[in-house]
Amino acid sequence: MVFSTILFLCVFLPIVIIGYHILPAKCKNLFLLLTSLFFYAWGEPKFVWIMLASILCNYGFGMAIWHLAKKQVLNKKENKRFQKWKKLAATLAVILNLGILFVFKYFTFCMETIRDVSGSEFSVIHIALPIGISFYTFQGLSYVIDVYRMEGKKDEKGQVCHIIQKNPLNLALYISMFPQLIAGPIVRYTDIAGELTKRKTTSAMFAKGTERFIIGLAKKAILANMVGSMAADIFAADISYMSIPVAWLGAIAYTLQIYFDFSGYSDMAIGLGKIFGFHFMENFNYPYISTSIREFWRRWHISLSTWFRDYLYIPMGGSRKGNVYLNLLIVFIATGVWHGAGFGFLIWGLWHGLFIVAERFLGNKYAKKPQEAENNRKSTLFKVQKGITWLVKWLYTMLVVIIGWVIFNLVSIKDGLSYLAVMFGIHQADFIAYDIRYYLSNQNICYFIIAVLACFPVGAIFKKIPALWKQKDSLFVVIGKRMCLLLILALCFVFIINSSYNPFIYFRF
Repeated sequence: MVFSTILFLCVFLPIVIIGYHILPAKCKNLFLLLTSLFFYAWGEPKFVWIMLASILCNYGFGMAIWHLAKKQVLNKKENKRFQKWKKLAATLAVILNLGILFVFKYFTFCMETIRDVSGSEFSVIHIALPIGISFYTFQGLSYVIDVYRMEGKKDEKGQVCHIIQKNPLNLALYISMFPQLIAGPIVRYTDIAGELTKRKTTSAMFAKGTERFIIGLAKKAILANMVGSMAADIFAADISYMSIPVAWLGAIAYTLQIYFDFSGYSDMAIGLGKIFGFHFMENFNYPYISTSIREFWRRWHISLSTWFRDYLYIPMGGSRKGNVYLNLLIVFIATGVWHGAGFGFLIWGLWHGLFIVAERFLGNKYAKKPQEAENNRKSTLFKVQKGITWLVKWLYTMLVVIIGWVIFNLVSIKDGLSYLAVMFGIHQADFIAYDIRYYLSNQNICYFIIAVLACFPVGAIFKKIPALWKQKDSLFVVIGKRMCLLLILALCFVFIINSSYNPFIYFRF
């Protein structure tokens, strides 16, 4: 079930919201769990058992690790033995989670690759990919690893609370909660552990959640779908008869689509979380204003990049132990592979990793001294130079990102290189089937401009108007804001009803 459908918006969501808020507090978690399982089963009922098995296994391993840790503390003479068993339990949990992910996501691809490389003719079993398996597997992994590390937030007294969840229903709700089940953001258990057992939903929080959901819905239903339809038409066309401008238009359109598609879903998930009393982490922060690939990954899919940082990069040694450049490359190769089984995803991850490594190397080598930087700030040409430098860095970053999205979208390395060859004029068609004006109707131009502007924090401009900012809580401003949101919601319904193009890119991951 997709958020941007009439079924979800007009049937499922109202029933869940009303049911949740009229039930007593002790029934809320169970109600959310059952509705989340129904939400998942609606699209793929045969795969519910995989998620339930994953939840049960992670609960069992978590409890085993916790009991071993207690015995380790109580029986100091057997400390090493219990530490060994605790480490074994955590290792088995990691292997099991990654094993489930491998079987359903990578097994078929690996077997096909072995068959093609070896020249054999054996048949390969095609295993269907369960929706959201990458997301709920990573959440289960983070829970078990944090229990092993005994990581948790500090309580009111400043003491660290162990994060073990003894109630299997609460753990099941954490992993299967429908707002973030299908496509994230990847929620760390420590972030919502307290809210699973005790939370409040105020009217202000409900209003903010609704506002955030409508904004996310508009990103998806209006912007992502409109530019995405254009991108789909161009990428589906024969590149042998494609012009350079059309190829660039398709690449930029897809760049806009994947951002609004995924950030829109994340906004809706965060908004729904607030409606039910949960605070999910932000997942996007205007990534297309970045002036380096390093900054881009601090702004893009934040929950995934922080997950890899905490559970892969730092355990490997990070920037303190071993070869930091090798560690970075491994992390980004893993990031690419996480997105899907295909050499295109691996190359996409490696592509970003190489630029991350290059930026880190050059940054360390040519970093300015503090005194030199201070002298530059006093220069009369500093502002002009700063503006030009920002523009050059931004163009470089966007070029790298757009090229990466072409490879990411086409997955096939051959198809990706062929498309890039058209973009950069290496391959020029003798006959152009459709020129750029065929795809850029007046209506599409309008959507395109709005989408580009929405990639930038335009709203920050209004914060610089003191008179308007002082009145932001006035009745007139609040009513005007609510009316605008209702208008946007109505437009979303119009676009959803009239549009036949409503895919969700991250469903395949």
